[in-house]
Amino acid sequence: MSPSLSQKYLSTRGAEYGVGFEAAVLQGLAKDGGLFVPEEIPTLPSSWKEDWKDLSFEDLAFQIASLYISSSEIPSDDLKDIVKRSYATFRHPERTPLVDLESSRDPFILELFHGPTFAFKDVALQFLGNLFEYFLVRKNKGIEDPKKRHHLTIVGATSGDTGSAAIYGVRGKKDVSCFILFPNGRVSPIQQLQMTTVLDSNIHNLTVDGYFDDCQNIVKELFADPELNSTHNIAAVNSINWARILAQQTYYFYAYFSLIKSPKYNKASSPRIVVPSGNFGDILAGFFANRMTGSELASKLVIATNENDILDRFFRSGGHYTKKAIGAETDTVKETHSPAMDILVSSNFERLLWYLAFESDSASSVEERRKHACESVATWLSQLKSQGGFQVPAAVLDGAKAEFESERVSNDETIATIRDAYVTCFPKNVGAGSAKSSKTGGYILDPHTAVGVAASRRSIQRNPGVSHISLSTAHPAKFASAVDLALRGQDGYSFEEILPQEFVGLETRETRSIPVPTGAGWKGVRDIVVKEVEKELQH
Repeated sequence: MSPSLSQKYLSTRGAEYGVGFEAAVLQGLAKDGGLFVPEEIPTLPSSWKEDWKDLSFEDLAFQIASLYISSSEIPSDDLKDIVKRSYATFRHPERTPLVDLESSRDPFILELFHGPTFAFKDVALQFLGNLFEYFLVRKNKGIEDPKKRHHLTIVGATSGDTGSAAIYGVRGKKDVSCFILFPNGRVSPIQQLQMTTVLDSNIHNLTVDGYFDDCQNIVKELFADPELNSTHNIAAVNSINWARILAQQTYYFYAYFSLIKSPKYNKASSPRIVVPSGNFGDILAGFFANRMTGSELASKLVIATNENDILDRFFRSGGHYTKKAIGAETDTVKETHSPAMDILVSSNFERLLWYLAFESDSASSVEERRKHACESVATWLSQLKSQGGFQVPAAVLDGAKAEFESERVSNDETIATIRDAYVTCFPKNVGAGSAKSSKTGGYILDPHTAVGVAASRRSIQRNPGVSHISLSTAHPAKFASAVDLALRGQDGYSFEEILPQEFVGLETRETRSIPVPTGAGWKGVRDIVVKEVEKELQH
């Protein structure tokens, strides 16, 4: 399968077309605040299953990336090297192994937590960090003067896992400064320590009073600031960066090939894939992967939300996308046991809306349909900002329902699912580092994965006999309070037993973070970024 020779990207809001992969990755967010999407989704030849079924994770990742990255931008040998280095940091030989829970009412579990920070975001951010390094080395070749070298200033927001994964992807890399904003007191203690104990001089953690959405809004304002962009080359590590969506497509293919080799796979129907989702980036990768195969990878993609359910409400309210829950007086985030999904607005949903608007448009030319889709998305996002929500046309909603379903899982159900899986699910063939208890054999879910398993069980009831895959997004040790709440007192359970060696003693290490003054806003954060980058460059 030959690499793409002409793949280009456009902004979902219409200001930029014909953008190359390198520019889309380094820029992150389009100049108009839109997100970059490929102008075309590649279609695989009919032989893709036979050609790819026995490939390693790295070889699959290379094949998929080649379809979205022109070989004139990254030669094939260089891309293979980037991919190889990105996944050499993973602890499991399969990188993202598929686990059979040995229970007829439960899905297969795709373990995505075998990377350096024990979260699914390592799959994308190890790749993105190496892309940044590759582009910078090329740009700075032969330039010795520090003042003339191209320096990248990465700015990201995190509800927990993105921050540490981004930090581990770029720590110590030359010509890169990384700033991660996280809501003070609203990430798990281990997640916070994973970030703040990294003392490399190019890493800066900023604590913000508020919620993840507040952090995300600050980041978007920084990207919209022309002065900062002109002087500091701002780059994105959040899932607004297209490279993250690209990298995550690989494990959908890997899961599919693992499943069809299982004697328990029901060949009568393509599987259903269930994804715990807050910001919509993880499941959006599944959308692109599924589209490339003509929907052979999944008969349905099931969105599993917690009580912050803007995505579920979209489907159940006839296409009304609104920050404020039905009957709620204010648009506030609910604190749940699955904090990485505690969001009001799913940023990546914009990308899906663009494709659905493009495909449902009746204009005769591709150019007109693209223009109309950009105008629609720009209007909807403007309404979201000014009015707190918007309504999509019936054709757009129908397009979404053709490929997606949604489920809302309560806080209580999340805890109950962790407990039930521990006492009823006993997988046999799991590798080192899985979430299986060595004392009882019971499987331990982190709270986000539990949201996905609870949603999977409902889907299995409605679709008996159809194989299900549920994505496991983090190691349970990252969320001690929820796991302890669910399993305390259960026979054989000990939190210390599942604590990875890498987490032992984190609380005793030196930490470093910068508190953002209350009310400082994005301009206050901008001042911090400028000051800290200047300090770095002086040394």
